[in-house]
Amino acid sequence: MGKSKKPDWRGEVRRVMYEAARAQASADSGFNYRWEHVQAVVVCAVKLAKLTGADCDVVEAAAWLHDIRKETGDRHPKEGGKYARKFLTKTDFPKKKIDAVAAAIEQHMGLWRDTPLTNLEAQVLWDADKLTKIGLTALLHWTGADVLRGRTTTTDDMIARLKSADYRKKTVASMHTQPAKRAAKERFRAYNQFLKKVRRELSADDLFVL
Repeated sequence: MGKSKKPDWRGEVRRVMYEAARAQASADSGFNYRWEHVQAVVVCAVKLAKLTGADCDVVEAAAWLHDIRKETGDRHPKEGGKYARKFLTKTDFPKKKIDAVAAAIEQHMGLWRDTPLTNLEAQVLWDADKLTKIGLTALLHWTGADVLRGRTTTTDDMIARLKSADYRKKTVASMHTQPAKRAAKERFRAYNQFLKKVRRELSADDLFVL
């Protein structure tokens, strides 16, 4: 008898991440922030990999699994790397690339960096993960999650929380790849411009006599 065929890795990493995201979400929440975030990171990471010449298989697998152990808190990069090494061997993912996937996951922690990463695939994952946290995507994801978790009850609450994260300038400055650097500046500008326009409408400053 021949060897049994291992399952397709793309389907498997998507499946296990979806299951993990559902487990991490509150039982009564209709908006699954973790799942929305991971999907956005995957799309961004794959596009960045193509633009920079990074290994697409490594980047895509790492993007799907980077938050697979998010329930472990600050240990989730290391725990996620361990998970990837073990799990990917059960799929048809190229064995010689598994260590690179785990290494990228292990290095994705932090909202900014004082020293840049040196491995291209790790750089791409880091950039993609953070790009989803500084633009309009982040605004939608965080607002949805905050409302469903009861963290905000008024429009003023939402605006205050969206304004409070002062790390974004550091995140923009920490991008590694040229496409991410350009996108980060534009996303940060759009984010701030959106909040500015909302505040202008709420104060009726857009009303004037010609």
